[in-house]
Amino acid sequence: MYVVCKEHVELAIDKFVDEFEDAPDIVDLDEQQFSDWERPIRCCMNCEEEAQFLVV
Repeated sequence: MYVVCKEHVELAIDKFVDEFEDAPDIVDLDEQQFSDWERPIRCCMNCEEEAQFLVV
């Protein structure tokens, strides 16, 4: 699972496919909310941008 900014979506997809050998689902975090999960504020690719997408 990767929580990334718009700039790093493609990189997260590539990493997911390399690791799991399957296509990920991509969730726009502005459109979806989860009751038992709090959205991270920053991208998990070590940048300062806001996390916008969940690649899972």
